[in-house]
Amino acid sequence: MNIKLFYFARLKETLKFSNENLELADKESWTILKLKAFLAKRGDTWSQMLMGKLKVRAAINHELVDDNAPIADGDEVAFFPPVTGG
Repeated sequence: MNIKLFYFARLKETLKFSNENLELADKESWTILKLKAFLAKRGDTWSQMLMGKLKVRAAINHELVDDNAPIADGDEVAFFPPVTGG
């Protein structure tokens, strides 16, 4: 399964990634939470940003989703920190 990932705002700055293509095992069913845990294994910074205290939001194909949302082949997944208004 191939997906396109996008990172925004603080995530983009800290992780030094704005986007990437990622190949995931087809045999598994993937959710946002499972993807976050998979990416968190890249190291401490990734773990802190995606699985730490920062509440990272996600969107699949431009639609906000929760951590239990399933990911399908060809999806675009975006991660971004919560937005506060003023």
